[in-house]
Amino acid sequence: MTTELRRLRNYIGGEFKDAADGRTTEVVNPATGEVYATAPLSGQADVDAAMAAAAAAFPGWRDTTPSERQKALLKIADAFEARADELVAAESENTGKPVGLTASEELPPMVDQIRFFAGAARLLEGRSAGEYMEGMTSIIRREPVGVCAQVAPWNYPMMMAVWKFAPAIAAGNTVVLKPSDTTPASTVLMAEIIDSILPKGVFNVICGDRETGKAMVEHSTPAMASITGSVRAGMQVAESASKDVKRVHLELGGKAPVVVFEDADIAKAVEDIAVAGYFNAGQDCTAATRVLVHESIHDEFVAALAKAATDTKTGQPDDEDVLYGPLNNPNQLKQVAGFIERLPAHAKVEAGGHQVGEKGYFYAPTVVSGLKQDDEIIQNEVFGPVITVQSFTDEAQALEYANGVEFALASSVWTKDHGRAMRMSKNLDFGCVWINTHIPLVAEMPHGGFKKSGYGKDLSAYGFEDYTRIKHVMTSLDG
Repeated sequence: MTTELRRLRNYIGGEFKDAADGRTTEVVNPATGEVYATAPLSGQADVDAAMAAAAAAFPGWRDTTPSERQKALLKIADAFEARADELVAAESENTGKPVGLTASEELPPMVDQIRFFAGAARLLEGRSAGEYMEGMTSIIRREPVGVCAQVAPWNYPMMMAVWKFAPAIAAGNTVVLKPSDTTPASTVLMAEIIDSILPKGVFNVICGDRETGKAMVEHSTPAMASITGSVRAGMQVAESASKDVKRVHLELGGKAPVVVFEDADIAKAVEDIAVAGYFNAGQDCTAATRVLVHESIHDEFVAALAKAATDTKTGQPDDEDVLYGPLNNPNQLKQVAGFIERLPAHAKVEAGGHQVGEKGYFYAPTVVSGLKQDDEIIQNEVFGPVITVQSFTDEAQALEYANGVEFALASSVWTKDHGRAMRMSKNLDFGCVWINTHIPLVAEMPHGGFKKSGYGKDLSAYGFEDYTRIKHVMTSLDG
């Protein structure tokens, strides 16, 4: 007996549709390695249709009042909350994530973030109107940019979809959103929920692969392209968008330094860093995966972290004792394993370093010590449950090592010395610096990096403003 596969469909102009040419891809549950659904493999015709629907809807949505947009987003938040169990189930099947943690750690922040942007819709700020030239009054208008082409990643499919569509729609834009080809289920479910709330064409979802995303970014209709993904993908998007001077919003890779000084509370630091490094299988661009420890506490810290890794569990989504589930796909499992296989002779695997089980794409919580600054695993993003540890001698060397990578998204400092914490936070070249914690996010504060981690902000009023444009209007007082 064979189980019938679920059939996912695009959502274009308020209608659910197959790809125009009928092509599909298989969707695999990474916890089992088994196919559970098919999704459209959208081509140019589908991209054209979605862009046309978004463009047709834009004038009407642009002209709605902020209060109308707020009401719509609040309805979406309420609807997501009411159907939380369905969304969590879809996301868990999408990703293999633990059901309990997805329900407690992802769904509530998503709903809160939508409500934040609902409020932000009514709080656009600008310079006051005034006479900056005699006889002339200047006014600043902040307007939506237009149609937004958005590409979400596979590590947090639901939450990243919210980070994309909520600020864009709150600002009066319309959206064509593509989920990752490996994790489309929860985004399609979002479209089903949103269908009765937003006007047709304001929110569109098309499934597909890299070529689909490329066609979206290169399309002449969008005024802005936004992607969360790899540095390579971000560079390709920036290059494609440059051909017609589209706005680009890039949230790319990370290699977060976690700087632990000799006066830190070692037990607390180890406990929090292990969670921040292994949560979501380390598939998080802000994950606490690159630890720098003062030489005087290095050995004690490594031993404690290795013990924490050994005590951390990975397993099936319905297991309440696990911290994280599988890696997203076979290629990601191969990438993570490859970093460990290619470790230099001077490196030491203190814990983990191997695949777990024969079914699904699980990898053990891993700690690697003895590393040098120019080692591959220090310089490149692993995006898996692997924490590296280096030692440093003083504050200057800690800062040199911390900043000595091409990524600049997130970082943390662990010390009881307030002055040192302030100096480090000033000099760390990262978009976020946590002090004596790592990874908490709130809707009111911006998330985004520098260097090869990209540009533009998610969350916060800054993220909202990224989806607007500024117009100066000057009028003569003489009539």
